[in-house]
Amino acid sequence: MFDLSKYLGLPLDASAHGHEIDFMMGLVHWLMLALFLFWAPFFIYTLIRFRRKRNPAASYTGVTSRFSTYLEVGVVLAEVVLLFGFAFPQWAFIKNEFPPEESATVVHVVAEQFAWNIHYAGPDGLFGTRKPELVDTQINPLGLDPDDPNGQDDITTINELHLPVDKPVVVHLSSKDVIHSFALPVMRVKQDAIPG
Repeated sequence: MFDLSKYLGLPLDASAHGHEIDFMMGLVHWLMLALFLFWAPFFIYTLIRFRRKRNPAASYTGVTSRFSTYLEVGVVLAEVVLLFGFAFPQWAFIKNEFPPEESATVVHVVAEQFAWNIHYAGPDGLFGTRKPELVDTQINPLGLDPDDPNGQDDITTINELHLPVDKPVVVHLSSKDVIHSFALPVMRVKQDAIPG
């Protein structure tokens, strides 16, 4: 009932936490639909009911009933439930509870203008050292130190991220120049990459 992902144009879900995000987006859209179905007719009613021709003098007392206050409190309570009951716990789980790096695939993603540099550790599982003074956009875009023995087997790609199936992934994200938006819609992930 709440899964609206096929109607929202979302791609297939390929992550372990994606169904929770889709569920949350479904709840938000159902709330917005309910608000629209109530407030749009009410707005049209007020335009007709309180038009200038029918009410030439302004009323400075406003609404005297408490009905609108109860409706506003109901909307606020629904939004509080969405935030504290669904959104904050999901965000905390996704952002704070990382899998241990020993049992996950660790990838370094470095953004730069018009490119995403992907750095995988080699078979030894250790990343080579990166030095900014060694950066060459054509030959060595990440500035990998060729003398570091840990980096001899490292793998780098540009604009191609390959991840194993059914294994947690930890992405260390950074940027060389400006803020970039790292988005994997099928994984329901979007994060800004900040220089540094």
